[in-house]
Amino acid sequence: MKSPLQQKRNGFTLVELLVVIGIILALSSLVFFAVKKGIAMSRMATCASNLRNIGIAMQQFANDNQGFYPDTTHTKPAEQAWITQLEEYLGENTDVFICPADLKAKDRERNRASSYILNNLVFAAEIDAMADEPQVNYNRPDRLPEPSKTILVFPVSDSRSPFRGEDHTHSEMWSSWASVTRDIAPDIHKRQGSNDNTKGCANYLYADGHVENITGNEFKQQIEQGNNLGEIPGVVRP
Repeated sequence: MKSPLQQKRNGFTLVELLVVIGIILALSSLVFFAVKKGIAMSRMATCASNLRNIGIAMQQFANDNQGFYPDTTHTKPAEQAWITQLEEYLGENTDVFICPADLKAKDRERNRASSYILNNLVFAAEIDAMADEPQVNYNRPDRLPEPSKTILVFPVSDSRSPFRGEDHTHSEMWSSWASVTRDIAPDIHKRQGSNDNTKGCANYLYADGHVENITGNEFKQQIEQGNNLGEIPGVVRP
């Protein structure tokens, strides 16, 4: 008669079962993070495509309107400003106004608003209360000294309400990181639970049509060094 140790075992021991479970959990974790990363990359790519299409539509609008870019609610009612003005150039592709990473995407879409806001230093003429006419207006491509370094469009901050009237920045007031994040979302992509807006990144549309990705941390460093990325390079404001 064979001893118990010599008898053929059936099934797994407890230790073997725990090892198998551990391997399955580890593989599941890897798959989960891979899928999560894939979704984040897809959202970022869609956002970049949105901005490129908006840039093309803006250039087409300028070509048809004596060289001028569309308006913001700084100078026009919300229903007549840039979102409405670009709709005819985008046709049925108006979903480009919504970034898939925007936490208020559904609300903005429902209100026909946008996840993106325009740089007011470019799109809104400066007005001197003592003058009869607006100051120099940079709201046209041929007046921008360095288009490849001039940001036209930013991702909107979560703190901004999801309505069409929230369509432009107040870049001239960006003297601190808090003033920047009240306007825009520098961490709209790859958020990691940080409340200082530096743990993610965002896409930005430049006047020459290219889209650039900048991390929230890099953006903050630029602001803290006195480099306001909302300013128009080559232009000295009074």
